[in-house]
Amino acid sequence: MTGLLVRAAALYVFNVAVLLLIGLLMRSVSVGWHALWAAVVLTLATLALKPLLLKGFRSAAARSAGTRSRLGEKLVQYALVFVVELIVWVLTVLLSGVGVSDWFWGYILPPLYLLLAWVIYDQIDDRLEAKTGEVIGSLSSRITRRDAAASAQPSSTPSPETPATRIGRDELDDGLTPEQRRMLDEL
Repeated sequence: MTGLLVRAAALYVFNVAVLLLIGLLMRSVSVGWHALWAAVVLTLATLALKPLLLKGFRSAAARSAGTRSRLGEKLVQYALVFVVELIVWVLTVLLSGVGVSDWFWGYILPPLYLLLAWVIYDQIDDRLEAKTGEVIGSLSSRITRRDAAASAQPSSTPSPETPATRIGRDELDDGLTPEQRRMLDEL
């Protein structure tokens, strides 16, 4: 769950940046402050459609295992991602305040930018997911060790104070040994 939240937040920030860049680079698309809402639509659509796309692509690749080359698989995958990005862009334009003035350049070129951004984000996402898993694993192991150490300690029932306990407590308080304390008392 935490990994999904980190992925969604990173994808949202990335989509805002890409949408603002599209708005700056293209005169036929006006994004402006609508990039914040459009990034929500784009992020949700990407998070919903990308796993379905990858699942479909992997099942199709499994059916035709011997007939595709590595380059062919990548080209087919990117073509499918472009179709998905086109659908996502149309949804983004319809469900947010993003305006498109020129039909061809406003609907075809932004999905190409989104495809390029998706390729870049896909590389970043793999590293981010690995690092997040590493950090979460480290934190959970620390918490588990701390909980195990806390449960392993005996119950804290007060025991009668012995002279050794008092001497030990005194040493912790001032850092002096009993002999040093005795010599200091004799002065």
